[in-house]
Amino acid sequence: MSTPVTLSGFNNIDFGSIVTVLMQQASEPLTALQTRQDAINSQIKAMASLGNRVSALKTAADNLADTDSFSAYTVTSGDSTAVTATSGTGAIAGHYDIQVLDLARAQVTATNSTAPDSNTTVVASGGTLTIGGKDVTLTGAVTLTGLADAINKTADISVRASVVRSAANAYRLVLTSNTTGENGAFTVTNAMTGGTGITFTDTNSDGISGDSTADNAVQATDASALVNNIAVQSTTNEFSEAIPGVTFTVLKKDPTATIGVDVAADAGSLKTKVNAFISAYNDLSKFFGDQNDAAAQGDTTSIGHAPVMRQLRNDIRSQLMRATGPASMRTLSQAGVEFSRSGQLQLNDKVFTAAVQDHADDIQTLFTGTSGIFPLLSTALKSYSQTGGFLSTTTDQMNGQVKGLDAQIASMQARLAQQKTALQLEFSNADSLMTSMKSQSAALSGISTSMSVL
Repeated sequence: MSTPVTLSGFNNIDFGSIVTVLMQQASEPLTALQTRQDAINSQIKAMASLGNRVSALKTAADNLADTDSFSAYTVTSGDSTAVTATSGTGAIAGHYDIQVLDLARAQVTATNSTAPDSNTTVVASGGTLTIGGKDVTLTGAVTLTGLADAINKTADISVRASVVRSAANAYRLVLTSNTTGENGAFTVTNAMTGGTGITFTDTNSDGISGDSTADNAVQATDASALVNNIAVQSTTNEFSEAIPGVTFTVLKKDPTATIGVDVAADAGSLKTKVNAFISAYNDLSKFFGDQNDAAAQGDTTSIGHAPVMRQLRNDIRSQLMRATGPASMRTLSQAGVEFSRSGQLQLNDKVFTAAVQDHADDIQTLFTGTSGIFPLLSTALKSYSQTGGFLSTTTDQMNGQVKGLDAQIASMQARLAQQKTALQLEFSNADSLMTSMKSQSAALSGISTSMSVL
């Protein structure tokens, strides 16, 4: 048991405790205001958490409202050793049969003469070698290696020169076009002088080499193929315009083989975005449930009874359950996006995969069309999440309440401080009076004793 605290120290009346009890009773309205303010601050935090979830859901909805979500296609080749393919913008689902008639080749023309070595024997000391209309003029003695260097150092020349060993003590100059296809073909006119000399094959004896197939080690050719029995041609082995939105590369010539190439909507990338939306929705739905349960149990810190939250929940569900789009794909459930009994969203993989394969265009209309589910849902969510939207307006109102309570609390605290000071003064005066009376009583008692002795 604590020792009584008195104001004067001479009386056993605990005036301090009396003041404390009286002030506790007087402070109950203040405590109620502070409790109410704490609850509103907790509601503000809950509203911010709600806003974050709404923003996450809007981002997921925006991703599904974007038509690019439906531009991804997968391409499969029946023989990747003969034909490879990749998809791009504008791909269209379908099957394509490809026959590779020829590959694109770069012209290769070699000397038919040989030198016993590559870097000692002088093959020319002057004159000009014209390759593809470009002159290579010699100003001194060169070996095969020196001639190759002179060719490669010539600006804007269309070939690359090299020296190869074709047999023992037999070296040739080889010219290879820088580009494949018939446009990369070149001719050679030899007007070099001196040295042992070099020669190129000139089948038709017109003084020009490379203009006949027999002149060349490899004849320049374009790649050619049949795509669904339609002839297509390319200067390289890559075809970028033969199949809409698909680039395929031919690797092996075989006119007798038919390579099947299948282009299909890529359900994987779309599925990832759908699952992201489902996750964001379920997180928000759980938040709704938690807040409602707390409010039902009398938790004043929850926003379960806030009109804006109930309105938001109803707006979202009405958008997701809305029927729109083509007859074959009017609701999300037809695309495999379903509500469970608990009110959560879930993806029916079997229904979703079949819908993407059979009704890809209809799903795109359902998701992204003018009256599509996700563009309108995104617009609805924006009215809540944007600055000045429903959530920020509600939060501003709550902050206004907190500010108003701040003023009430400060005013009440000031009144209570005055009341406490007045009580302390009143009890201090009472204590002084009692001390004075006690002193007088003691004096009277002493006089009485003295008189009784007499």
